[in-house]
Amino acid sequence: MPIPDASLPSSLTTQMKPLTILHTSDWHLGRRLYGRLRYEEFESFLHWLQDTISAQKVDILIVAGDIFDTMTPSNKAQALYYEFLGKVSRSCCQHVVIVAGNHDSPTFLDAPSNVLKFLNVHVIGTACDDLDDEVLVLGDDDNNPHCIIAAVPYLRDRDVRSSSAGESSQTKDANVIVGIRAHYDQVAAIAKTKQSELFKTQQRHIPIIATGHLFAAGVTVSDDDEGIRTTDDGVRDLYVGNLGKISADMFNDGFDYVALGHLHVPQRVGGRESIRYSGSPIAMGFGEAKQQKQVLLVQFGAAEHFDNGISELNVAPDSITPPTIRAAADIEVAQVKKSVDKLAEKTAKKVSSQEPPFMDDLFGFDEPLEDEEVKKSTVVENTPVEQDANNQTTSNDAVTSSKILHRDDANQMQVVSLPIPKFQQLAQISGDLTTIDQTIRALTQSDSIWLEIVYTGDEIVSDLREQVQAMVEGLPCEVLKIKNTRTYNKVLNQQQTSENLQDLNEMEVFERCLTLNDIPDSQKDSLRDAYGQILYNLRHEDKQAE
Repeated sequence: MPIPDASLPSSLTTQMKPLTILHTSDWHLGRRLYGRLRYEEFESFLHWLQDTISAQKVDILIVAGDIFDTMTPSNKAQALYYEFLGKVSRSCCQHVVIVAGNHDSPTFLDAPSNVLKFLNVHVIGTACDDLDDEVLVLGDDDNNPHCIIAAVPYLRDRDVRSSSAGESSQTKDANVIVGIRAHYDQVAAIAKTKQSELFKTQQRHIPIIATGHLFAAGVTVSDDDEGIRTTDDGVRDLYVGNLGKISADMFNDGFDYVALGHLHVPQRVGGRESIRYSGSPIAMGFGEAKQQKQVLLVQFGAAEHFDNGISELNVAPDSITPPTIRAAADIEVAQVKKSVDKLAEKTAKKVSSQEPPFMDDLFGFDEPLEDEEVKKSTVVENTPVEQDANNQTTSNDAVTSSKILHRDDANQMQVVSLPIPKFQQLAQISGDLTTIDQTIRALTQSDSIWLEIVYTGDEIVSDLREQVQAMVEGLPCEVLKIKNTRTYNKVLNQQQTSENLQDLNEMEVFERCLTLNDIPDSQKDSLRDAYGQILYNLRHEDKQAE
């Protein structure tokens, strides 16, 4: 970042220096993957984030919800959280803004908020009765205002609507959306009033940044998120029946940037460059293993003082990653057998013709990429068989440098993606036994790689687990989950032990119960709605509150 001209008055140099905001979300500290603890990954990410804040001279850090994975986080998860805040408070970062997500306990986050204020850490766990409390004017040590933050947390059902007996699902949906829109409209009005008052004294534009933890309509979700109801990646329905999908036009035009959380795929919303999800920092499930994770650097100020070389910066130094989970570890995929090379080429062409190189706006590109760029940014095929097009891991050739996603010289703003290194390699391998064996053998990896095996063969294999374990014997691979998608394993009264409750979410178990008890179709919808309400209440009950 350029050094301001010392000959200029201090008031002007303050204006010249771009305001730098780092947008992240969905840490899910304490989350497990098929029972496996991941504290080493979380710790490595927080170390990387701390170094990135210093390297990029970040002024304000925004965490848009789901700091923890549960409302009762473990002592270890809490220790990582508070240690990070303590270290960042002594860095160049002048303010940290944290809002609660649907996984967080609002009262747990709020409890130490008065103490954290002394570290310039601003926490909004619960939607405020007085919405003025959600609008923060943040400045530097000399009381020069940086920006206005409309710090809106996850708005729970009770925060945005009053329930009435006998409401239909359509009415509930409409009331949720109306309530959320009204909340944002009110904080926008308060923020713009403060902005007008500041303009009179500062004679310059003070940007307004809003936060949110919600589900926007028309966005892209990860492979694990189909229907959003999932047990693997931590994304779950926010409202009963997955209501409350918000459109981009709900956000007031007065917001210069909207920092969103909840969805784990980094993307913009409704084609709006200034409304973005940063995504989760590590893959929360095997369906996210192919994504290049990122945080977003948002800068405001005189365009000529933006760091134009930022896209060339390498923000993933090896020195910050423990040797056992070195981010630079390369997963190379060897050719399997010459006899199937032809089929592999045919399959790769078919897959590439059906799927875009990025999930929606993963790094801000709308146009097709050139062949060389596709090679650098897409995943690698592990197997030559068509059914195994998903046997993919992210290559070390993936994007490893920052990239400018959006530049608006007129509004003096730019958005830059900073890629996050992988701290634990994940891979999902699917196919018949031959394909699974070939793919495992093709992995050449010195560090640990966690595998999810999905058997899709036609033959019934009674000792699938034993055979897979024999395949990985002596290799730096660890199988966390084996799935058998054979139809006979999915029948209600199946005798195989390869399927257990871990394979099913709550609604799938409920559907099994409806079938098992021969519930008439005429009653199923009302029972599903009632059960959905029970699930919502269980997930959103703040057990930390009195």
